[in-house]
Amino acid sequence: MTFENYSSTLLRYPDLGFSLDLSRMDIADDFAAKMQPKVEKAFADLAKLEAGEIANPDEGRMVGHYWLRNSDLAPNDEIRKQITEPIASIKEFASMIPTGEIAPPSGGVFKNLLIIGIGGSALGPQLINDALGQVGEIKPYFFDNTDPAGMDRDLAEIGSELSQTLAVVISKSGGTAETRNGMLEAKDAYEEAGLEFAKHAIAVTGEGSKLDNFAREEGFITTFPMEDWVGGRTSILSTVGLVPMALQDIDFEAMLEGAKEMDEQTRSTDAQNNAAMRLALAWYHEGNGKGDRDMVVLPYKDSLVLFSKYLQQLIMESLGKAEDLDGKTVNQGLAVYGNKGSTDQHAYVQQLRDGLHNFFATFIEVRKGRDGKSISVEGANTSADYLQGFLRGTRRALYENGRHSALISIEQVTARSMGHLIALFERAVTFYASLVNINAYHQPGVEAGKVAANDFLTLLNEVRGNLTAERKSAIEVATAIDGDPEDVFHCLVHLASNGEASHTRGTDPMDDRFYL
Repeated sequence: MTFENYSSTLLRYPDLGFSLDLSRMDIADDFAAKMQPKVEKAFADLAKLEAGEIANPDEGRMVGHYWLRNSDLAPNDEIRKQITEPIASIKEFASMIPTGEIAPPSGGVFKNLLIIGIGGSALGPQLINDALGQVGEIKPYFFDNTDPAGMDRDLAEIGSELSQTLAVVISKSGGTAETRNGMLEAKDAYEEAGLEFAKHAIAVTGEGSKLDNFAREEGFITTFPMEDWVGGRTSILSTVGLVPMALQDIDFEAMLEGAKEMDEQTRSTDAQNNAAMRLALAWYHEGNGKGDRDMVVLPYKDSLVLFSKYLQQLIMESLGKAEDLDGKTVNQGLAVYGNKGSTDQHAYVQQLRDGLHNFFATFIEVRKGRDGKSISVEGANTSADYLQGFLRGTRRALYENGRHSALISIEQVTARSMGHLIALFERAVTFYASLVNINAYHQPGVEAGKVAANDFLTLLNEVRGNLTAERKSAIEVATAIDGDPEDVFHCLVHLASNGEASHTRGTDPMDDRFYL
């Protein structure tokens, strides 16, 4: 590795304070030329996507998250209004929270947010809160799962301030089970406290959805529309993310501007100067176009600890597909995992350096250590010096043992730079999907999981209805309801564990007995 090689491969966007270093990916000089036909197709595919081509055949809809940060690109006036009008109403609504113009019925001002969503409807707001939160007076809590103990923990922390907590329910359809359950759990908690849930709640949802109808019937404070042409994993810069950001006084317009700036840079058809295309090509090179290696994401900043989790959904839900665009079984994907440096390098860098070579790393560097004065912790070295040292040292140690890595650098974590990162990876995902000939914007596997879950719940209710005071085995219950004995056994154990049945254990599961 030479300084000349580093200098010749480094891509910098000086106006953005951004750089991409692929010098330790060992990409051959002739790789770009070999990939040129695929690259040209990928540029054309993204141009068609931005122009409004139907991209989600499952739902017959366009995919337009790029329009959110530049409404001029939207294919018609109606969609442009869907982008610009909510922004004005979001800003107006948020401005009335700290002044008490919109206030809890009991008086005072709202002090907390209870954000209820699942997947991108929760993970996007969580990422932004972790990266940029605590700038305003309002504190967020999240119901992002259908785990009752998790919800109880958050409610216990909110405690007596529930009356000053604004619930934000986020669901495009209103039919997503986890979000519906969270909303009903929250509603029950408010009512148990003698409070009217609707007077403490707003919704972000599709117009005419189940949630939209429920919010209007119940008398929610207000609703904000969710665009049907934005998928959950790319919804962070839609009303899904903008409403929580505005309520927390986070500068979402700067984030939109940052995303727009990165879009403009990566709209270039010069692959060598397009960071998103170069990133996608690096993924292709490292995984042989088949996802043969996983990506470990290592942001060296506490505020970006959730970024690897965010990318996990964005990348794996987009790229994990059984079939390509020609209907051929390909089982594509790119597995993503990681956490923060330098904390978690103590947990798994040993394996990354010396163990199974089934990955490449993506380091994220934040150049500025902190605002304000730094002390010397050893000699002239500061804590920020050590963080930089661990990043550089870890990357070098990996490369010396044949482990490849990319390095993305930003000046500091701001709303604008978060926009840069979000747009960069969104566009890299789109490019990569084209390079490997798959559709990034449908998710049949997710729907299959939902169907299977509903099948289990149907069976659970049949099992529940068959329980009596008579002690029965799983096989006996399964025979009575024409069910699979193992599935029935799991239903019975679940009911017993949650106080709906009694359970006597035998020598093995077939000998166990269940009764009321």
